[in-house]
Amino acid sequence: MADDNSSEDSDVENQNEFAGVLSKWTNYIHGWQDRYIVLKNGTLSYYKSEQERGYGCRGALSLAKAIIKPHEFDECRFDVSVNDCVWYLRADSIDSKQSWVEALESYKVESGYGTGSENSLKRHGSTVSLQSNTYSTASGSSFKRSSRNIREKLAEIETFKDILCRQIDSLQKYFDYCVEDANHKLPDKDNLPVVDFKGEAITFKSTTAAVIDTLTHCAELVTQREESWHKRLDKEVDRRKKAEALSHSYFMQIQKIRTVHPGPDLEEGPHSVLADDEFYDAVESGLDKMEEEQELRERLKNGPAIPESPPPVSPAIHHRLWPEIDRTVTEQVAMARMGIGECGSGWQLFAEDGEMKMYRREEEVDGLVVDPLKAVHVVKGITGHEVCHYFFNPQYRHDWETSLENMSVIENISEDTVTFMQVYKRIWPASQRDIVFWSHMRKLPNEKDRDGPDIWTVVNNSTEYPEYPANNGKCVRMSLKVCLMCQTRVNPPKDGAPLSRSDVSCKITYCSVVNPGGWAPPSVLRAVYKREYPKFLKRFTAYVINQTKNKPIMF
Repeated sequence: MADDNSSEDSDVENQNEFAGVLSKWTNYIHGWQDRYIVLKNGTLSYYKSEQERGYGCRGALSLAKAIIKPHEFDECRFDVSVNDCVWYLRADSIDSKQSWVEALESYKVESGYGTGSENSLKRHGSTVSLQSNTYSTASGSSFKRSSRNIREKLAEIETFKDILCRQIDSLQKYFDYCVEDANHKLPDKDNLPVVDFKGEAITFKSTTAAVIDTLTHCAELVTQREESWHKRLDKEVDRRKKAEALSHSYFMQIQKIRTVHPGPDLEEGPHSVLADDEFYDAVESGLDKMEEEQELRERLKNGPAIPESPPPVSPAIHHRLWPEIDRTVTEQVAMARMGIGECGSGWQLFAEDGEMKMYRREEEVDGLVVDPLKAVHVVKGITGHEVCHYFFNPQYRHDWETSLENMSVIENISEDTVTFMQVYKRIWPASQRDIVFWSHMRKLPNEKDRDGPDIWTVVNNSTEYPEYPANNGKCVRMSLKVCLMCQTRVNPPKDGAPLSRSDVSCKITYCSVVNPGGWAPPSVLRAVYKREYPKFLKRFTAYVINQTKNKPIMF
């Protein structure tokens, strides 16, 4: 019966166990590592792997006063903290993370922690305790000889005790005979035992001296052991002091890394010393600084506008890039003309401001976020030709592209096709980016019963030039595919009045896919997209309105 009950109890325990593999943040050197996490009896413990579970856990937390907090940006991450101890955990999917969070919260609610000793943190055979046991066994072996010597000396004392007892018995028997003889009670004096007092005295002295020597030796052995333990204690204290000093030195180095901006290899990568939220804060600060610089430049900008001068004309149709340009433009325009429902499932509305709506699909390639983005915006007072003109023309790019550090035209293929080399301002802690791409502008043919009378598009697409190799130097090469399609809408004025800018508007469809090239936290990139893309469209369209308000309408 006892065996049956114990097996039933073990089955109940196994049913209450929740376990699986999660990524756990270890340190700044090794970053995220897979660990086998077990939730059982109100205790969260972790092992290096499921196979090492029998060797003891590497750490444990009681859920009695634990705080479970999902991460703000990373949808697969959650933190478990008890006082100053925090475990940073990450699941491989949103559903897995949600299951873990619900399991942890349910244990806190159902178990009623904090009242009995059974709910307190149980001792686990951690690797530290395993090492301590091994160390104790090894250190005990160093005293086997001294322990054996003490046992041998105790056995000698036992032998000496037997010798002394026999001597005492012999003397006692002799004295008893002497007393009887003195009282004339001894019938036969010939049977009086003969005692060698000299020999017995020598033996007694030798025995007692040996006892004293043995006890002295035992005391010396005990003293030696005590001194040895003191030495080991001193060594352990020194070792801990050195470990604390090393830990403090390591902490100061980490602080130095955080304070002084290191090179790109240390700043950007899967083992970045910055957490995702710190990484995003740094990127956000850099973007804010760029906006402030742009505002200052606008305030200081005086004098007449730069006169427009079209680039030299060349037959793009005969250029080596023309097949790629024509094919890409056709594909991107077709995608831009599709509605959100037609493009397939997965589009999410992530920003909306008046007439402007922005959608995205979450996609990653080799661990890099390349979310396709689509925006629809309606702006009054400008035409599609004007929007595409200022978006395409190189002479205006520095005015509205606030993130540019340097821009150069590699090749003027024709009046409607140009290849660019652009270097973007560095936003710490990310590495600096550059890009090589061609840009093509054209007026689109009208599709009956669908498009308006005037439709223009600009398509930008990454390309390669041997003279501008990728990832050569301090910059990381990024890639993009952008389509800006603009449709002019005209509301004819009444009573034959002349057409004014209040009678025209432009429907803008903006599609883009950007591959950042180097590593950055996915949550950071998506947060930047959510912040920057709506601001970009509003800033650029405001720029076009300001440039065209006193000029004739361009169709």
